[in-house]
Amino acid sequence: MRRARARVKSEPRRGTSPRDRPPAETRAAAPPLPPTHPAALVATAIAAACVLFSVTIPHTQVWTWPTLGEPAVLPSWLFRALLWPFWRAGGLTGLFAWRWLTTFAAFALAWLTARRMWAKGLSPLAVLVIAALVYRQRSQVRPETLAAVLLTLTLWLLERRRQVAAGTPDASWALVAVAWVWANAHISYLLLFVLLGIHLLDALAAARRGQPRAHGSAGLLWIGFACAAVSFLNPFGWRALWQPFEFFLHWRDTAIFQGIGELRRLGWSGNETNGLFTMLIAWPLLVLWRARRAGLDLAEALTCAAFTAYALPSQRFVSVYALVAAPYLARDLDAWVATRRWPRWSAAPAARAGLAAIACVALALPEWFRPDSPMRPGVGVDLTRYPAAACDFMAAHDIRGHGFNQVRSGGYLLWRFWPDRGRLPFISIHPEDSPPEIRSLYAAVFTDPARWPDLDGRYPFDYALLDRRQYGSDRLYDHLDADTTWALVFADDAALLYVRRDGALAATAGRLAYRVVPGGRQGLAALRAAWASDTALATRARAELERQVTESPACSGSLSLLADLAIAGGRPADARPLLERALSIEPATPQAHQRLGLIAMFEQDAPRAIREFERERRVAGPSAALE
Repeated sequence: MRRARARVKSEPRRGTSPRDRPPAETRAAAPPLPPTHPAALVATAIAAACVLFSVTIPHTQVWTWPTLGEPAVLPSWLFRALLWPFWRAGGLTGLFAWRWLTTFAAFALAWLTARRMWAKGLSPLAVLVIAALVYRQRSQVRPETLAAVLLTLTLWLLERRRQVAAGTPDASWALVAVAWVWANAHISYLLLFVLLGIHLLDALAAARRGQPRAHGSAGLLWIGFACAAVSFLNPFGWRALWQPFEFFLHWRDTAIFQGIGELRRLGWSGNETNGLFTMLIAWPLLVLWRARRAGLDLAEALTCAAFTAYALPSQRFVSVYALVAAPYLARDLDAWVATRRWPRWSAAPAARAGLAAIACVALALPEWFRPDSPMRPGVGVDLTRYPAAACDFMAAHDIRGHGFNQVRSGGYLLWRFWPDRGRLPFISIHPEDSPPEIRSLYAAVFTDPARWPDLDGRYPFDYALLDRRQYGSDRLYDHLDADTTWALVFADDAALLYVRRDGALAATAGRLAYRVVPGGRQGLAALRAAWASDTALATRARAELERQVTESPACSGSLSLLADLAIAGGRPADARPLLERALSIEPATPQAHQRLGLIAMFEQDAPRAIREFERERRVAGPSAALE
């Protein structure tokens, strides 16, 4: 690297002419740059890139068996490198420490940005609480947590640039370092350039109005070029940077991505109590209020329009919206609150702090105590949705080979069995890592089981591990139940495990196959209809369901079926403890409280029946049958 000689600018002493100055070679050397100087940050980032690039960054696929050893692109490799020390030092607690630190950093930066824009009151704290309720949907330990810090840091640097006085150094050059980290940590790096473009337009508009800023638009333009150039300094080059464009142009319309719940259009479900829709309505209204009162803030208006349009098409992006909206909403709300008339007693510091604290808690309570998903503070992982018991079953019975799995279980399989190459997943949690033909067949087999032989023929499977949750269009489960090639050997609330009846697992299938109880919804409905009139079938079904209860603690579904079997056999008293145990495992067990209410009615206990029906309505909502 060539180093330009530093030039030292100094004013001549009184009575000395410029020719009396010492030659350049004899002048004092430039003082060392502080580590926080933008230029030093850029150099440090590049040095860190060289160091990390020199160590082990996988460039080949090591996570799925169909493409093992093929080239891979890891756009979030830096996030993984930064997260590893937390896991190494503290395990699960270390991961939670990462989650706490990144959340605190992101919202602290949002608060500092609001204060930089002259939001000096306490009302912004309530805005941050609402934004955090929305953000928590994406607060899992994923690359987005690091991207959240980089996003709010970008916003803080840009807003600081708008507010500084003339003669203040332009700290926004630190965005070059932010751009490098972001491009190596998450595919949302493009948001930095969106914010840069918005602030460039704002600076151009300010200059046109005769309101020049301390740092004009030209500086932002050069910063943008530098950010774009430094983004290519990553181990995977342009291929990593191309992924967000690839998603927008090609992947988002494919069946496999449309089937991912978090990528579906923003809806009311799940956002009823977190304040998201309040933010969506309040922000543009406050933008208009501020424009009428003090003139349009073009940067805020463009940011509001861009990030609202970004959030509406997908539930996945609401956390980004909340982080960007928070500082502007905080500033505008603080200004609006200052124009209201308040009782004289509320001017006391203690009163103002108390009101702000009460508002924060009151706004959060509905989301904290949602009937369908109450918050349970603590350090841990809720494994009820993961195939934990199924994997234990696989390990106990030596079930291995080439397995089929769904996207949402790929990460758990890797964590549970790594580095056992005999149990690698078929597809990982990142479907874009698989080739197009795998993604296409994978998405097709659930709605069109006739395509299953195509997939199974191309990638012969020894077992299939399926998520127990089945959606309206899923037909693969019933297809496997009816296919004599496959045998269901394990079932709980989280997973179903099928093995091939021939091949390496033939003995396992012969020994452990369920003969009566299927895994698919249609098969279970047919079983319920048949066992009421077939005593022998009911007896065999009861034995198999009781086996499911003993094989996994996540057995609320099996207990619920046993309760149905007891009710169908005229033994409602035997059904009550089964339903109560099911509810202790899964409080949202379908129609459990409704059946307990019916049992109470049968026993002529009207008050208890009404209580159970009210509980069912709180859990599942009103229905015609329940009313």
